[in-house]
Amino acid sequence: MEWDPHRQWVDASGLIGCEAVVHLAGAGIGDRRWSAARKRELRDSRVLGTSAIAEAVASLDTPPGHGFLADLCQEWEEAAEPAVEDGIRTVYARTGLVVARGGGAWGRMFPLFRMGLGGRLGAGDQYWSFIALRDEVAALRHVIVTESLSGPVNLTTPEPVTNREATAAMGRVLRRPAKLAVPGPRCGLPSANCPQTS
Repeated sequence: MEWDPHRQWVDASGLIGCEAVVHLAGAGIGDRRWSAARKRELRDSRVLGTSAIAEAVASLDTPPGHGFLADLCQEWEEAAEPAVEDGIRTVYARTGLVVARGGGAWGRMFPLFRMGLGGRLGAGDQYWSFIALRDEVAALRHVIVTESLSGPVNLTTPEPVTNREATAAMGRVLRRPAKLAVPGPRCGLPSANCPQTS
């Protein structure tokens, strides 16, 4: 990625898809005597550099996704705008698949896997972000009592798995084959981008 902090320019295309940006650039504090020119260099190398990166990140077009579920989530959060406009602290809990031994997403799938009928959906490359029921409840309690929190909050495991990985793990845990596959939708896109019809 190319950038020039003195010109306040960053090639923002190099930031597309980044999950985090860490800015460690800056002239060495102990390298030379702090003359007026050196102080200016110390400041500019940090402040201008950080400002350039922050503006580049802010300029990125980060769409929420596409398809029915992405549209539904966007409309759902927009429906809370009256509360936000009235100054009410509003948190959008962006929850993954809630999993529990006796219910949730896994609870619906376990009976099929126990019968040896479990398997991936389509190619199985769709990412599944999940969270245990106990963690979901704890996170929601934290959101409620933490006055400084507002806006979107992700309630999921930090490392999602693909549908293929999840179904293989279920097969191993239940000691059943997980070789079957539900045909994917025929939308002309890679299966990870196709809307699910279930």
